[in-house]
Amino acid sequence: MDMMTQSLQLAKKPHVIIATPGRLVDHLENTKGFSLRTLKFLVMDEADRILNMDFEQEIDKILKVIPKQRRTSLYSATMTKKVAKLQRASLNDPVKVEVSTKYQTVDKLQQHYVFMPAKFKDCYLVYILNELAGNSFMVFCGTCNNTQRTALLLRNLGLTAIPLHGQMGQAKRLGALNKFKSKNRSILIATDVASRGLDIPHVDVVINFDIPTHSKDYIHRVGRTARAGRSGKAITFVTQYDVELYQRIEQLIEKKLPLFKTEESEVMLLMERVAEAQRYAKMEMREKEEKKKGKGRRGGGDDSDTEESSGLRKKLKKKR
Repeated sequence: MDMMTQSLQLAKKPHVIIATPGRLVDHLENTKGFSLRTLKFLVMDEADRILNMDFEQEIDKILKVIPKQRRTSLYSATMTKKVAKLQRASLNDPVKVEVSTKYQTVDKLQQHYVFMPAKFKDCYLVYILNELAGNSFMVFCGTCNNTQRTALLLRNLGLTAIPLHGQMGQAKRLGALNKFKSKNRSILIATDVASRGLDIPHVDVVINFDIPTHSKDYIHRVGRTARAGRSGKAITFVTQYDVELYQRIEQLIEKKLPLFKTEESEVMLLMERVAEAQRYAKMEMREKEEKKKGKGRRGGGDDSDTEESSGLRKKLKKKR
């Protein structure tokens, strides 16, 4: 987001500043007249992630320039056990408040898994989206590229999917979120950028299309549904390569998940249509990549249709 606009807002001496560590350091180093010398409260949300190595330099810089006399609060659904990391937040006489001592998922969340060969993942995704049609879905992928590909694949099959990932600009991310929140799109395909901090009341089903590498991320992902007393469903895709990661999740949440019933013969009927949609999605990805290189533009995936991609989609619908 624009630094200059933020600098003007900071000059008005706001009582509360909500920031990512990197951008806060940018302003501390480059915005004249801005300092945190009068800070009284420091709140770290998703503290386990912020105290991780990813933000180490930024957090150290911030801790050096804020008053020693302050109140610090750390919040997270999954708190790190490594006390050394917590000490880095310069805590004195800390008080720990826990809702539960073990990592839990809420009772109103129905959790399932589906075991399948990796090459049929797309078919199973389309099958489950059709089976549970009428619900709103968050589908988690492991990479930005796979998020974009899966969104294009589903759109080519006439499903209202929209991508959300870290390579998209802020405006496009907000646009994608607003379309999903307003129920304009019923399927949000996202990376772990959406696994924390999003409260969208109407998420009915969370699908872990790519199993999370870190078991704790599972708790954050499935926590996007069944919020504030509502019920919800979570389905995790497990391929022959994911068995160990899946066992770690079961170990962490201390639950054996039931199998989500699927009809293999019905899934296989989708093979031809899905294979064709995959081909078109690859072509669209290639075209977007070439366009980006040709124009020398930077930035991530777009939700808007290019002429080529909408043309491809029309061809696909005619074939169907």
